[in-house]
Amino acid sequence: MARAVSVQKKWTYTVLVWIVALLIFFPILWTILTSFKTEGDAILFPPAFFPPHWTLENFTEVQSRSDYFKHFFNSVVIAGGSTLLALIIAVPAAWSMAFSPTRRTKDILMWMLSTKMMPAVGVLVPIYLIFKNLNLLDTLGGLTIILMLINLPIVIWMLYTYFKEIPVDILEACRMDGAVLWKEIVYVLLPMAVPGIASTMLLNIILAWNEAFWTLNLTAAGAAPLTAFIASYSSPEGLFWAKLSAASTMAIAPILLLGWFSQRQLVRGLTFGAVK
Repeated sequence: MARAVSVQKKWTYTVLVWIVALLIFFPILWTILTSFKTEGDAILFPPAFFPPHWTLENFTEVQSRSDYFKHFFNSVVIAGGSTLLALIIAVPAAWSMAFSPTRRTKDILMWMLSTKMMPAVGVLVPIYLIFKNLNLLDTLGGLTIILMLINLPIVIWMLYTYFKEIPVDILEACRMDGAVLWKEIVYVLLPMAVPGIASTMLLNIILAWNEAFWTLNLTAAGAAPLTAFIASYSSPEGLFWAKLSAASTMAIAPILLLGWFSQRQLVRGLTFGAVK
Protein backbone atom coordinates (compact mmCIF):
# COMPACT_ATOMS: atom_id res chain seq x y z
CA MET A 1 0.00 0.00 0.00
CA ALA A 2 2.77 2.41 0.95
CA ARG A 3 4.62 1.54 -2.26
CA ALA A 4 1.50 2.28 -4.35
CA VAL A 5 1.07 5.66 -2.65
CA SER A 6 4.77 6.45 -3.24
CA VAL A 7 4.47 5.59 -6.95
CA GLN A 8 1.31 7.66 -7.26
CA LYS A 9 2.99 10.68 -5.64
CA LYS A 10 5.99 10.26 -7.95
CA TRP A 11 3.77 10.27 -11.04
CA THR A 12 1.81 13.25 -9.71
CA TYR A 13 5.00 15.26 -9.21
CA THR A 14 6.26 14.22 -12.64
CA VAL A 15 3.05 15.37 -14.34
CA LEU A 16 3.10 18.67 -12.44
CA VAL A 17 6.74 19.29 -13.43
CA TRP A 18 5.91 18.62 -17.08
CA ILE A 19 2.93 20.99 -16.94
CA VAL A 20 5.05 23.77 -15.44
CA ALA A 21 7.85 23.13 -17.95
CA LEU A 22 5.41 23.28 -20.89
CA LEU A 23 3.84 26.49 -19.58
CA ILE A 24 7.29 28.08 -19.34
CA PHE A 25 8.40 26.82 -22.76
CA PHE A 26 5.13 27.64 -24.58
CA PRO A 27 5.93 31.36 -25.26
CA ILE A 28 9.32 30.36 -26.69
CA LEU A 29 7.72 27.70 -28.90
CA TRP A 30 5.04 30.17 -30.04
CA THR A 31 7.72 32.72 -30.95
CA ILE A 32 9.68 30.14 -32.95
CA LEU A 33 6.60 28.97 -34.84
CA THR A 34 5.46 32.55 -35.52
CA SER A 35 8.84 33.32 -37.08
CA PHE A 36 7.97 30.84 -39.86
CA LYS A 37 4.60 32.50 -40.61
CA THR A 38 3.80 35.26 -43.06
CA GLU A 39 2.79 38.62 -41.59
CA GLY A 40 -0.81 37.89 -42.55
CA ASP A 41 -0.79 34.49 -40.85
CA ALA A 42 0.85 35.97 -37.75
CA ILE A 43 -2.15 38.23 -37.04
CA LEU A 44 -4.90 35.73 -37.82
CA PHE A 45 -7.74 35.54 -35.32
CA PRO A 46 -8.26 33.01 -33.98
CA PRO A 47 -4.51 32.42 -34.22
CA ALA A 48 -3.12 29.33 -35.90
CA PHE A 49 -0.66 27.41 -33.74
CA PHE A 50 1.26 25.92 -36.65
CA PRO A 51 2.07 28.14 -39.65
CA PRO A 52 -0.50 27.63 -42.45
CA HIS A 53 2.24 28.55 -44.93
CA TRP A 54 5.81 27.85 -43.79
CA THR A 55 8.32 30.45 -44.94
CA LEU A 56 11.92 31.52 -44.32
CA GLU A 57 11.29 34.99 -45.73
CA ASN A 58 11.31 36.64 -42.30
CA PHE A 59 14.81 35.41 -41.52
CA THR A 60 16.22 36.60 -44.84
CA GLU A 61 14.55 40.01 -44.46
CA VAL A 62 15.81 40.38 -40.90
CA GLN A 63 19.37 39.61 -41.99
CA SER A 64 19.16 41.95 -45.01
CA ARG A 65 17.78 44.79 -42.88
CA SER A 66 20.15 44.36 -39.93
CA ASP A 67 23.58 42.80 -39.63
CA TYR A 68 22.75 39.92 -37.32
CA PHE A 69 26.31 38.69 -37.04
CA LYS A 70 27.55 42.11 -35.92
CA HIS A 71 24.99 42.16 -33.10
CA PHE A 72 25.82 38.55 -32.28
CA PHE A 73 29.52 39.39 -32.03
CA ASN A 74 28.73 42.34 -29.76
CA SER A 75 26.64 40.10 -27.48
CA VAL A 76 29.41 37.50 -27.27
CA VAL A 77 32.03 40.14 -26.42
CA ILE A 78 29.83 41.88 -23.85
CA ALA A 79 28.56 38.70 -22.14
CA GLY A 80 31.95 36.97 -22.20
CA GLY A 81 33.92 40.06 -21.18
CA SER A 82 31.60 41.00 -18.31
CA THR A 83 31.70 37.40 -17.04
CA LEU A 84 35.50 37.26 -17.13
CA LEU A 85 35.85 40.62 -15.36
CA ALA A 86 33.27 39.63 -12.74
CA LEU A 87 35.15 36.39 -11.98
CA ILE A 88 38.49 38.20 -11.70
CA ILE A 89 37.00 40.47 -9.03
CA ALA A 90 34.60 38.01 -7.39
CA VAL A 91 36.96 35.08 -6.81
CA PRO A 92 39.34 36.90 -4.40
CA ALA A 93 36.42 38.77 -2.82
CA ALA A 94 34.46 35.55 -2.18
CA TRP A 95 37.62 33.79 -0.98
CA SER A 96 38.29 36.56 1.53
CA MET A 97 34.75 36.56 2.92
CA ALA A 98 34.50 32.75 2.99
CA PHE A 99 37.83 31.94 4.65
CA SER A 100 38.79 35.18 6.43
CA PRO A 101 35.44 36.55 7.59
CA THR A 102 35.01 39.51 9.89
CA ARG A 103 32.04 40.59 11.95
CA ARG A 104 31.01 42.86 9.02
CA THR A 105 31.14 40.15 6.35
CA LYS A 106 27.42 39.33 6.43
CA ASP A 107 26.57 43.05 6.43
CA ILE A 108 28.72 43.57 3.34
CA LEU A 109 27.07 40.63 1.58
CA MET A 110 23.60 41.94 2.38
CA TRP A 111 24.57 45.44 1.23
CA MET A 112 25.84 44.07 -2.09
CA LEU A 113 22.64 42.09 -2.57
CA SER A 114 20.51 45.12 -1.72
CA THR A 115 21.96 46.99 -4.70
CA LYS A 116 20.12 44.51 -6.96
CA MET A 117 16.82 45.68 -5.46
CA MET A 118 17.31 49.26 -6.63
CA PRO A 119 15.39 50.18 -9.82
CA ALA A 120 17.88 50.61 -12.65
CA VAL A 121 16.07 53.68 -13.94
CA GLY A 122 16.87 55.43 -10.64
CA VAL A 123 20.57 55.62 -11.55
CA LEU A 124 20.23 55.91 -15.32
CA VAL A 125 20.89 59.66 -15.50
CA PRO A 126 24.11 59.76 -13.41
CA ILE A 127 25.51 56.66 -15.14
CA TYR A 128 24.62 58.09 -18.55
CA LEU A 129 26.42 61.35 -17.73
CA ILE A 130 29.47 59.47 -16.37
CA PHE A 131 29.65 57.35 -19.50
CA LYS A 132 29.25 60.44 -21.68
CA ASN A 133 32.13 62.25 -19.94
CA LEU A 134 34.33 59.14 -20.20
CA ASN A 135 33.40 58.55 -23.87
CA LEU A 136 32.00 55.12 -23.03
CA LEU A 137 28.60 55.55 -24.67
CA ASP A 138 27.92 53.08 -27.47
CA THR A 139 31.13 51.16 -26.81
CA LEU A 140 31.70 47.50 -26.08
CA GLY A 141 33.96 48.42 -23.17
CA GLY A 142 31.30 50.57 -21.55
CA LEU A 143 28.60 47.91 -21.78
CA THR A 144 31.02 45.25 -20.54
CA ILE A 145 31.80 47.34 -17.45
CA ILE A 146 28.19 48.20 -16.59
CA LEU A 147 26.95 44.61 -17.00
CA MET A 148 29.86 43.36 -14.93
CA LEU A 149 28.96 45.79 -12.15
CA ILE A 150 25.24 45.00 -12.06
CA ASN A 151 25.84 41.23 -11.98
CA LEU A 152 28.85 41.29 -9.64
CA PRO A 153 26.80 40.99 -6.39
CA ILE A 154 25.17 37.77 -7.62
CA VAL A 155 28.51 36.35 -8.76
CA ILE A 156 30.15 37.09 -5.40
CA TRP A 157 27.20 35.62 -3.49
CA MET A 158 27.23 32.40 -5.52
CA LEU A 159 31.00 31.94 -5.27
CA TYR A 160 30.89 32.73 -1.56
CA THR A 161 28.27 29.99 -1.09
CA TYR A 162 30.34 27.47 -3.06
CA PHE A 163 33.60 28.35 -1.29
CA LYS A 164 31.96 27.89 2.11
CA GLU A 165 31.35 24.23 1.21
CA ILE A 166 35.10 23.60 0.80
CA PRO A 167 36.73 22.25 4.00
CA VAL A 168 39.04 24.81 5.59
CA ASP A 169 41.40 22.01 6.65
CA ILE A 170 42.47 21.51 3.04
CA LEU A 171 43.52 25.13 2.70
CA GLU A 172 45.26 25.07 6.07
CA ALA A 173 47.24 22.00 4.98
CA CYS A 174 48.16 23.84 1.82
CA ARG A 175 49.46 26.79 3.84
CA MET A 176 51.44 24.50 6.13
CA ASP A 177 53.17 23.08 3.05
CA GLY A 178 54.37 26.61 2.29
CA ALA A 179 52.00 27.58 -0.53
CA VAL A 180 51.65 31.32 -1.05
CA LEU A 181 48.24 32.94 -1.41
CA TRP A 182 47.97 32.91 -5.20
CA LYS A 183 49.00 29.24 -5.37
CA GLU A 184 46.41 28.40 -2.74
CA ILE A 185 43.70 29.99 -4.85
CA VAL A 186 44.85 28.82 -8.29
CA TYR A 187 46.00 25.26 -7.52
CA VAL A 188 43.71 24.26 -4.65
CA LEU A 189 40.61 26.43 -4.33
CA LEU A 190 39.65 26.89 -7.99
CA PRO A 191 40.00 23.21 -9.05
CA MET A 192 37.83 22.14 -6.11
CA ALA A 193 35.17 24.73 -6.95
CA VAL A 194 35.03 24.10 -10.72
CA PRO A 195 31.33 23.03 -10.73
CA GLY A 196 30.29 26.12 -8.79
CA ILE A 197 32.42 28.45 -10.89
CA ALA A 198 31.06 26.92 -14.11
CA SER A 199 27.43 27.37 -13.04
CA THR A 200 28.19 30.93 -11.94
CA MET A 201 29.74 31.69 -15.33
CA LEU A 202 26.75 30.25 -17.17
CA LEU A 203 24.28 32.24 -15.08
CA ASN A 204 26.24 35.46 -15.56
CA ILE A 205 26.46 34.90 -19.33
CA ILE A 206 22.69 34.37 -19.50
CA LEU A 207 21.98 37.49 -17.44
CA ALA A 208 24.34 39.60 -19.55
CA TRP A 209 23.01 38.16 -22.82
CA ASN A 210 19.40 38.97 -21.87
CA GLU A 211 20.04 42.42 -20.41
CA ALA A 212 17.92 44.97 -22.30
CA PHE A 213 17.58 48.11 -20.16
CA TRP A 214 21.22 49.20 -20.16
CA THR A 215 21.94 48.02 -23.70
CA LEU A 216 19.05 50.06 -25.09
CA ASN A 217 19.91 53.19 -23.12
CA LEU A 218 23.70 53.20 -23.48
CA THR A 219 24.08 52.14 -27.12
CA ALA A 220 23.04 53.43 -30.52
CA ALA A 221 24.43 51.32 -33.34
CA GLY A 222 28.13 50.62 -32.91
CA ALA A 223 27.98 48.38 -29.83
CA ALA A 224 24.33 47.31 -29.99
CA PRO A 225 23.90 43.64 -28.95
CA LEU A 226 21.08 41.27 -29.85
CA THR A 227 18.64 42.81 -27.37
CA ALA A 228 18.84 46.08 -29.32
CA PHE A 229 18.58 44.02 -32.52
CA ILE A 230 15.18 42.72 -31.34
CA ALA A 231 13.96 46.15 -30.22
CA SER A 232 14.63 47.61 -33.67
CA TYR A 233 11.58 45.73 -34.99
CA SER A 234 9.23 47.74 -32.82
CA SER A 235 8.48 50.88 -34.83
CA PRO A 236 5.92 53.74 -34.85
CA GLU A 237 4.34 52.13 -37.92
CA GLY A 238 3.39 49.09 -35.83
CA LEU A 239 4.69 45.70 -34.85
CA PHE A 240 5.67 43.26 -37.55
CA TRP A 241 4.97 40.13 -35.53
CA ALA A 242 6.52 37.60 -37.89
CA LYS A 243 9.74 39.57 -38.37
CA LEU A 244 9.88 40.42 -34.66
CA SER A 245 9.53 36.71 -33.87
CA ALA A 246 12.25 35.85 -36.39
CA ALA A 247 14.60 38.39 -34.82
CA SER A 248 13.78 37.06 -31.34
CA THR A 249 14.38 33.48 -32.44
CA MET A 250 17.76 34.40 -33.92
CA ALA A 251 18.68 36.24 -30.70
CA ILE A 252 17.67 33.53 -28.22
CA ALA A 253 18.86 30.52 -30.23
CA PRO A 254 22.55 30.76 -29.18
CA ILE A 255 21.80 31.09 -25.47
CA LEU A 256 19.18 28.31 -25.62
CA LEU A 257 21.72 25.98 -27.23
CA LEU A 258 24.33 26.95 -24.63
CA GLY A 259 21.90 26.22 -21.82
CA TRP A 260 20.84 22.94 -23.39
CA PHE A 261 24.36 21.59 -23.83
CA SER A 262 25.49 22.92 -20.42
CA GLN A 263 22.49 21.82 -18.36
CA ARG A 264 24.35 18.93 -16.71
CA GLN A 265 27.18 21.22 -15.62
CA LEU A 266 24.69 23.85 -14.49
CA VAL A 267 22.72 21.41 -12.35
CA ARG A 268 25.95 19.96 -10.96
CA GLY A 269 27.11 23.43 -9.98
CA LEU A 270 23.79 24.44 -8.43
CA THR A 271 23.84 21.29 -6.25
CA PHE A 272 27.55 21.60 -5.44
CA GLY A 273 28.07 20.79 -1.77
CA ALA A 274 24.44 19.80 -1.22
CA VAL A 275 25.32 16.21 -0.30
CA LYS A 276 28.07 15.55 2.21
